[in-house]
Amino acid sequence: MTNALRRALAAAAVLSLGVGLASCGSAKQSTGSTSPGAASGTAAGALKIGLLLPETKTTRYEQFDRPLIEQKIKELAPNAQIDYYNANQDATTQQTQVDTALTKGNQVLILDAVDAKAIQSSVQKAHDAGVKVVAYDRLAQGPVDAYVSFDNHKVGQLQGQALVAAVGDKASAGQIIMINGSPTDPNAADFKAGAHSAMDGKLKIGKEYDTPQWDPNIANQEAAAGITAIGANNVVGIYSANDGMAAGIATAQKAAGINVPLTGQDAQLDAIQRILINTQTMTIYKPFKPEADAAARMAVDLATGASLGPTIAPTTATNGSNHKVLANLITPIVVNKDNIKTTVVQDGLYTVAQICTPDYAAACTAAGLQ
Repeated sequence: MTNALRRALAAAAVLSLGVGLASCGSAKQSTGSTSPGAASGTAAGALKIGLLLPETKTTRYEQFDRPLIEQKIKELAPNAQIDYYNANQDATTQQTQVDTALTKGNQVLILDAVDAKAIQSSVQKAHDAGVKVVAYDRLAQGPVDAYVSFDNHKVGQLQGQALVAAVGDKASAGQIIMINGSPTDPNAADFKAGAHSAMDGKLKIGKEYDTPQWDPNIANQEAAAGITAIGANNVVGIYSANDGMAAGIATAQKAAGINVPLTGQDAQLDAIQRILINTQTMTIYKPFKPEADAAARMAVDLATGASLGPTIAPTTATNGSNHKVLANLITPIVVNKDNIKTTVVQDGLYTVAQICTPDYAAACTAAGLQ
């Protein structure tokens, strides 16, 4: 574990205290890996938990979600066996990985679905086998037992509000491009709806796209096509549902010779740096540790037969297959140039040194980071 991650774990612990008391290989390469140090042979038998994450293109999963979830599980159940799987954005691979987890005897699956609809049959298979499923970050279809994520409609709403404010009085002079996330991700639909609720009637949407697999390269192509269709001089802002796509969009803006307000989400390091140099307007910071801690707590409680009380699952959510699921929805945080220091730096997500590399030193000084 890196020093930066240790700092992230320590600093974010305060954020997750309430929750705590109560967020790679293909099927051919590796259907799962048991975490080092996993022990067995407790008096009640070792817990077996499968952790299934969707992809590696977004940096958060390997850098934060996986280590944070595994650390919390081991804190709660030191002898737990954790089998890890990453589907590399392949829904079929993830279905195979669920089969493998069931064969291994995993009692609970923490599942971040590549495709919330396609995974329904696997969730049903787990349910029929008596295996509990905790939907992580994305609400899978099927008889899911618990769900932890953020208030995703609120995420989109905050993004939309930020874009409206950033465009300001230029709103009547042009149009925006709206680049949403993957149509197979239920969160993307929530972000989209939330953003529309904030922007409709205030900004004119000239072009709107749903981006397969949240792919930054596709987002780049969509942005370029939108700029061409609307006309560079007529584009007054671009909505991007996350930071990965925002990177591709920022490149398209530069190629077109424009620099208009641009949203994002996930507080990726490169997004923070773009915010400093004014090529991205804002991002949404979703503290990973509270989400990871809640998922770990849910998994351990379900594995041991404990009920999920109102502290760990204070609300409910209904998934695409109309199953009502116990849920914990965490509040997201807007990050812009004014509060980088009091959010992602203060929480230990990144150090000033990580953000303020030589290319960004002057912008960091201007923003009061160093």
